Amino acid sequence: MTAAKRPTILISNDDGVHAPGLTALAEALEAVGAVYVVAPDRERSAVGHALTLHRPLRVDRLGTRRFAVNGTPSDCVNLGILGMLPKRPDVVVAGVNAGSNLGDDVTYSGTVSAAMEGSLLGLPAMAVSLIAPTRAADYGPAARAAARLTRLLLRDRDHGPSLLNVNVPRGRPRGLKVTRLGRRVYSEKVIERRDPRGDVYYWLGAGPAAWEAGEDTEFAAVHVGYVSVTPLGLDLTSYEGMRMLKGWETEFGRAGEGHHGHARRR
Repeated sequence: MTAAKRPTILISNDDGVHAPGLTALAEALEAVGAVYVVAPDRERSAVGHALTLHRPLRVDRLGTRRFAVNGTPSDCVNLGILGMLPKRPDVVVAGVNAGSNLGDDVTYSGTVSAAMEGSLLGLPAMAVSLIAPTRAADYGPAARAAARLTRLLLRDRDHGPSLLNVNVPRGRPRGLKVTRLGRRVYSEKVIERRDPRGDVYYWLGAGPAAWEAGEDTEFAAVHVGYVSVTPLGLDLTSYEGMRMLKGWETEFGRAGEGHHGHARRR
């Protein structure tokens, strides 16, 4: 592949620009295309799809095609696509996240939201997460899996899914499975404590995480050593819900007529 034909790849994350997962991802994707890193200047985990609208964003150049932003993951992707890169990227890859993004967690994840921002702006995009990493975790296998999947995503971008959520088990994966989102089993507790001054504070998300273990879920796939690839959609409409609620249109009007009629009689 000549330099002129090499795709431009924008990568970001929510663990911060210095995270080892981001470094491994950038190195692996250099074999696929020209990599631009635009990532938060610090950890921004679990910020969801937040955008910074009420203060200016500042960007520090850390090296060739490597930038740190004092904003959220979605800010970073938005800046990269609409304002900073010399040309529009061909694909957005977010990760490698330090920890899973399974089931309902995709609604909280800054890494998944970075990929969503890319998809909203019309680009194929992918979020990549490593399951249960240790402090000395090797992000290499997950980054290499991301590079292989990026090639496929670019190849099929005209007729394939535009947004993927990828979870990679620790160690060498056994293969790949296409999966659906599972559902979190909410066993967490809110812990109430008091600080040395006697004031109450709370910890959210205490307790072990658990997920629905359906055979076709991403949790089931990574549990037995497979890379899970879940295609996501941006349309949150419940079409079954639309059909169920259709009768409300008429009933709402009738209820209004009854209310006004009663008021007139008074």
